[in-house]
Amino acid sequence: MALVKAAAPPLGWNSWDCFGTSVTEAEVLANAEFMAGRLLEFGWDTVVIDADWSDPGAKAHGYNQRADLALDGYGRLLPTPVRFPSAGDGRGFRALADRVHSLGLKFGLHIMRGLPRLAVERNTPILGTAYHAADIADPANLCDWNPHMVGVDCAHPAAQAYYDSLFALYADWGADFVKADDLLWPYQAADIAAIAEAVRRAPRDIVLSLSCGRDLSLAWLEHLRANSTMWRISDDMWDHWSDLEANLGRLARWAPHAGPGGWPDADMIPLGHIGLRSDRDEPRDDRFTPAERVTLMTAWLIGRSPLFLGGDLPTTDPATIALFTNAAALAVGRESARNREVLREGPLVLWAADGPGARRYAAAFNLGLEVLDVVLDTRAVGFPARVAGSVTEVWTGVTVGAEPVAVQDARAAYGVAPGSSALRWRLEPHGAALLVYRP
Repeated sequence: MALVKAAAPPLGWNSWDCFGTSVTEAEVLANAEFMAGRLLEFGWDTVVIDADWSDPGAKAHGYNQRADLALDGYGRLLPTPVRFPSAGDGRGFRALADRVHSLGLKFGLHIMRGLPRLAVERNTPILGTAYHAADIADPANLCDWNPHMVGVDCAHPAAQAYYDSLFALYADWGADFVKADDLLWPYQAADIAAIAEAVRRAPRDIVLSLSCGRDLSLAWLEHLRANSTMWRISDDMWDHWSDLEANLGRLARWAPHAGPGGWPDADMIPLGHIGLRSDRDEPRDDRFTPAERVTLMTAWLIGRSPLFLGGDLPTTDPATIALFTNAAALAVGRESARNREVLREGPLVLWAADGPGARRYAAAFNLGLEVLDVVLDTRAVGFPARVAGSVTEVWTGVTVGAEPVAVQDARAAYGVAPGSSALRWRLEPHGAALLVYRP
């Protein structure tokens, strides 16, 4: 089959921000059912189980040392029936994936680079070879935050067979999406290539997402495009303004390279009811202000990042859910092109993007702590000098006025040329506007 090259940034839900390592089958299904009933029609279609689904004793706030992970006879992790009852008797995620598929959704799971320590200790055989786990282990290349795994020596002739066996298993379960972790910091080029080859050999089309992208350099762009569908460009994103502001800068660097060849990923969206049993703080509604929530969604959309919701959907407030069902806003991430930052001065950041035909998109961000009254030359964001059609702010549905600017007023605006049209908008502290011009 194939490593999927998605035509638009993937959209879905991921269990990490609300349940950390301890998500259960019932919680996955509750979020899947909510997505199918409320969000699928807007393009949200993938449900992903994040890390540690093989640990029967998983708990909030991190990983268990020396956990008794569920393994098969070939050293491959299995979902624990303690948390996933349908996985009993070695059935894996097949029944859960079937249930997710029956809702019209796609099923995804998280994996780690390397092989389990338990597999090395038990020296389990590598499927289809005469080798065993200890033969391909590379104990010098460990993950520094997950205690369960040991590196793989990708130069060993059985290393590819091991990764092939993993993805053959995931394909048999019905996985449509795999988030492969501990690959980008530091950059594990050999493992990335081996995992991508295993995806290509698997008997099922699979979206491959690489994590996590702390300090990720554009120097890896072509390798990432060749070997993944999407890749993280940041460390874990949480509900702090500093995280959001930093990712807006990263998106400015990566967005010009986003497209069907690969999607730079600014991480899950920690909006709504999060932290129920996560590794970060206690249960809460996210700490962002309403304006900051709009800013986050605007940044991910104009930056064409994949969108994966991190909150527990059934218990998230309706106002936050409404952000995820704004069809006009979601269209920006799906159909825009040439997305780019065009101005960054003081508290103001401007983006521009093309749309279908003569449609154009723009975003304005206020990084400051005071209300910002913005007057923009329409051409500064790629709109025509004289706007003959309508300009709408998509979150509010408000039509934005675009009037000619006289010579004496031009210097008071952000570079509005005399005779050009000016867009006027008020941005709340840490707020944003997402604009569409339709001729």
